[in-house]
Amino acid sequence: MKLLHVMSSVDARYGGPVEGVRQRGLRLLEMGHQVEVACLDDPKAPHVESFPLTVHALGPPRGTYSYAAPFRPWLRAHAGDFDAVIVSGLWQYHGFAAWQVMRELRRPYVVFTHGMLDPWFKQTYPLKHLKKWLYWPWAEYRVLRDAAAVLFTSEEERLLARQSFWLYRAREVVVSYGTQLPPQDAASLREDFLAVHPELRDKRVLLFLGRLHVKKGCDLLVEAFARVAAEQPRLHLLMAGPDQTGWASQLKTRAQALGVADRITWPGMLQGNAKWGAFYCSEAFLLPSHQENFGIAVAEALGCGLPVLISDKVNIWREVHAARAGFVADDSQAGTLKNLQAWLALSPEDRAAMGQRARSLFADRFSIDRMATTLIDAVKTVHS
Repeated sequence: MKLLHVMSSVDARYGGPVEGVRQRGLRLLEMGHQVEVACLDDPKAPHVESFPLTVHALGPPRGTYSYAAPFRPWLRAHAGDFDAVIVSGLWQYHGFAAWQVMRELRRPYVVFTHGMLDPWFKQTYPLKHLKKWLYWPWAEYRVLRDAAAVLFTSEEERLLARQSFWLYRAREVVVSYGTQLPPQDAASLREDFLAVHPELRDKRVLLFLGRLHVKKGCDLLVEAFARVAAEQPRLHLLMAGPDQTGWASQLKTRAQALGVADRITWPGMLQGNAKWGAFYCSEAFLLPSHQENFGIAVAEALGCGLPVLISDKVNIWREVHAARAGFVADDSQAGTLKNLQAWLALSPEDRAAMGQRARSLFADRFSIDRMATTLIDAVKTVHS
């Protein structure tokens, strides 16, 4: 099949959805399919030039809605060249334009919401939610209503999506989501990373890897870490990820006030071997997020054999809990502390056994092959 992903950007700083398109696209290419991307990026942007799939960058975009005038006529001219059009994400111009064009052409399309209908956004940003209501009936509601299928990556996400707007219609389909198997040369990747961050050597490293954003519960993690650090002198927190909102300075100030600034490393965004080195330097992965549709980094941690300490707002928490591949608690300081204390109370043997269960869960539920084949199956069903 020849597939076109329609999305706002291929910039890796936008997190899991972009990484999901990249990894799934590469695997589909290996399986003999063709995959291209149409986005609203500036064609001269470095992340466009380095993206490994064929990209039609039709920006630069204007405003927070990322409007790009060339996008709609390009899609009208080329949508017929593809067997399927997949809209990734909501709330920006690419989705509305895709709805207009595909409706005109009388061709089906599918939508990945990527957690963007989670009611957490309504509760946390009520003014933004009100603004969305102003154009929900005329734009996003229609994008979902007229899609041949609206794809969700977990049952939890599907159920939560119904709670954000009372005007909601969608042909809901749950598909598998996942990531590629991490590189397995753990020792060399670990040593390379330690050469750059010698302060982590011989430490018990706990890893957070994601955007430094209020949604991710980074403040909960700093506070909870400070509560256990005094009793665990070898414990060290690695807070890896881009600071998109300028929040990192506040987090560092709080760490200083709590007396743990010298026990937290902030390496910024990690990619490639540096990212895998961070995983393999660590003994557990932490994500006390207030809202997480899937969490590619959670799946990557499982693939590296790292137990995951997550909140029950990470939508794959049920799978983690059932497989005993980590600990789950609510998205509060008390819940984050509970997870940390439960991990620290384990014996080395129990930690190793949990790591093995993490690898098994990855292989069973979150592999890139399963992610790719279930998408193809869903697309074939709606186009048959």
